[in-house]
Amino acid sequence: TGQDAVNISKSFNDRLNLQGVVLTKMDGDARGGAALSIVHVTEKPIKFIGVGEKVDFLEPFHPERMASRILGMGDVVSLVEKAQEAVNLEDALELEDKIKKDRFTYEDLVNQIKQIKKMGSLESILSMIPGLGKQLKGVNIDDSAFVKVEAIINSMTIQERRNYVILNGSRKQRIAAGSGTTVADVNKIVKQHLTMKKMLKKFKRGGKGFNMPQFKF
Repeated sequence: TGQDAVNISKSFNDRLNLQGVVLTKMDGDARGGAALSIVHVTEKPIKFIGVGEKVDFLEPFHPERMASRILGMGDVVSLVEKAQEAVNLEDALELEDKIKKDRFTYEDLVNQIKQIKKMGSLESILSMIPGLGKQLKGVNIDDSAFVKVEAIINSMTIQERRNYVILNGSRKQRIAAGSGTTVADVNKIVKQHLTMKKMLKKFKRGGKGFNMPQFKF
């Protein structure tokens, strides 16, 4: 909890000559108040924050950006920085061309998931989008759903992943068995893939009604 973080920081600071603090589990904005309390109690600056489970997800702490997230105003600067690090320009242009030609495949879906995972947890990414922070309070965003999506798509043949064949009943049964899931799970991915294709086409046109597809199981 936030209070635990404050107490632990104080204990370390009382015994050691700390130069700064690293605050983890900052995937959302729920621990923003703890950041303020830690600085007040220890009189030491927060140097880094952790926004995921891996060391790669440590990032420099910017007070003004954190304040913006806490107020529900998002953090567009950090979002753009993360996107630039995770997205290859050549791949992005290729994807744009595929979207224009309505050729967004299951392979492209997996690649998009991998890029999202490089940027950090989904909750952390969404909290950077202006207006979404407050809407996400109390909402459980489970990144593990991506694992099942990848397992299902990886169990497809190359032809199936590239939309060269229609996924009939027998193909779905084989994919479900190979990924350790159910046919119902496979059907959800098929539906979500179609939804994402429509969403991306609408987004490229600058249309309204943009909604993030939810990978739920």
